Amino acid sequence: MCWEALSTGAGPRKVFVSLGYSAWGEGQLESEISDNSWLTVPADLTVIFDTPVAERYDKALMLLGLQSWMLSPDAGHA
Repeated sequence: MCWEALSTGAGPRKVFVSLGYSAWGEGQLESEISDNSWLTVPADLTVIFDTPVAERYDKALMLLGLQSWMLSPDAGHA
């Protein structure tokens, strides 16, 4: 069990634990991702483990070559 390994020091050196809730219906997330409704990038361990929480959003956007000022709060279809 992963938690047992963590408690004895035999688990991974760095761990990120989070709690959350989502109310997506079956297949909804996959559909939204295929519709390009989400901005996704491969995981970057430096952003996850070595970047202060307050800076993670901007660092993640940089992985896409973006800055937050480039994103519009409005949605639409072209």
